[in-house]
Amino acid sequence: MTIKSMKLAHSSSSITWDTFINIMKYGNQTTHSEFLLLGLTDNPALQPLIFSVFLSMYLVTILGNLLIILAIYSDSHLHTPMYFFLSNLSFNDICLSTTTVPKMLVNIQSQDQSISYTGCLSQVCFVLVFTILENFLLAGMAFDRYVAICHPLRYIDIMNPCLCGLLTLFSLLVSIVDGLLHSLMALRLSFCTNLEIPHFFCELAQIIKLSCSDTLIDNILIYVAVCIFAGVPLSGIIFSYVHIVSSVFRMPSSEGKLKAFSTCGSHLSVVSLFYGTGFGVYISSSVTDSPRNSAVASVMYSVVPQMLNPLIYSLRNKDMKEALRKILGRTVSHR
Repeated sequence: MTIKSMKLAHSSSSITWDTFINIMKYGNQTTHSEFLLLGLTDNPALQPLIFSVFLSMYLVTILGNLLIILAIYSDSHLHTPMYFFLSNLSFNDICLSTTTVPKMLVNIQSQDQSISYTGCLSQVCFVLVFTILENFLLAGMAFDRYVAICHPLRYIDIMNPCLCGLLTLFSLLVSIVDGLLHSLMALRLSFCTNLEIPHFFCELAQIIKLSCSDTLIDNILIYVAVCIFAGVPLSGIIFSYVHIVSSVFRMPSSEGKLKAFSTCGSHLSVVSLFYGTGFGVYISSSVTDSPRNSAVASVMYSVVPQMLNPLIYSLRNKDMKEALRKILGRTVSHR
């Protein structure tokens, strides 16, 4: 055998071996054109019930939050920083629910579980944006109550319209940057042949689990983002309420204490619902190995709080009750 033929044989065997390695490494990967959203159950008999329940919850969410926004902007007495943040929270809840629930309803109605790759990543991005923005808006409302109760004489100077607008705009920009960052990181992931997401919407954690790529950076980024964009607002809320409780207990009259607590009751209920359900989902996903059970639990933080927020504010807030009565009264009188 000549030297030239030996080189060719060695080169051929090297190419064959490299090809074999690549096949073994990437053979289970596929082009990611679409994912499958498995939903909350695979029982066809339960699909009509789930469709009816989620359609009702979605309609209540949209109608309730729209009424909150309409009541705030139609009543000049509610043009205050607290209700400015509340109107933005209601709009954010509408956007968050609209990002996930309609796609689920369409999938059930059409009996098609697929969602495009672009649609899935877009859903991931918007869910992250609106969830993070909700954290910041709740923190902004806590700061508003802190200034109103602990520094009442300086309230108008501190909580001016410019500061409220800047806080909201900054929160929105930070939320968009984080959502885009996670979505762009997910773009580099390669996926195996199993593209089934055991959820009713595209959740970032579930997408990362399906990936065949190295997801260490993505997981680190998630933990860092949670610590910053959930931990910092929650710490601000706790800080605000610690000082609020301390100031209230120093008040001489019981009537003043009751009035101060009543102004915080609705917000505290919403905060407890939002973070309580979030921690509940995290604990349930840590305890159980069933992704389907985690999907059911995630309904508690991705759908239920957005539906209950307007109910909490309309039932516990006297000013909001009065504004809603005026709107309903005008509607009835026009008829």
